[in-house]
Amino acid sequence: MQHIYREGTNAAAPVLLMLHGTGGTEHDLLPLAKLVSPESAVLSIRGNVLENGMARFFRRLAEGIFDEEDLVLRTRELNDFLDSAARQYGFARDNIVAVGYSNGANIAASLLFHYSRALRGAILHHPMVPLRGLALPELAGVSCFIGAGENDPICSPEESRELEKLLAGAGAAVRMHWERAGHSLTATEANAAAAWFKENYIDG
Repeated sequence: MQHIYREGTNAAAPVLLMLHGTGGTEHDLLPLAKLVSPESAVLSIRGNVLENGMARFFRRLAEGIFDEEDLVLRTRELNDFLDSAARQYGFARDNIVAVGYSNGANIAASLLFHYSRALRGAILHHPMVPLRGLALPELAGVSCFIGAGENDPICSPEESRELEKLLAGAGAAVRMHWERAGHSLTATEANAAAAWFKENYIDG
């Protein structure tokens, strides 16, 4: 998978897995990584799927309708890539926190839905429920931040609350953050995520 890896200055800090939104690249979220945890190593990945020339992490059939078969395949592909990247770059496989926006948040949520040890935690900016009717793995010890917009036209507040309930029901510790905004990632939401990360992984 096309990616960037940047070594951190604090080996104990979680590795940040950066996952862009539709049409993004592996460079898009690097400033966000610096805001969230400037001492962390960063693994930023470009999605392998193209939709009208725009990079994504999995296919969709229409706006808000996922190609579920492809989502499962791409989730496994990403999980396998994290295994190999940990060996290649020498970081702890059990010390990864994903930071995803929109499509990137959806693939990060799918990792949590499918693999109990894929991530130590996740910052999910404007995610949707990746799959329904799935028995989630045990997520005790996993912490999640969900950033949601009260007026998000793509991800409704009801969907955000459903995702919170599903993750919490599997044992994850979930923090919801609401913005009076749409689908865009605001500075206040990014700062709230950074404060949450510091509270859970640096100060704690």
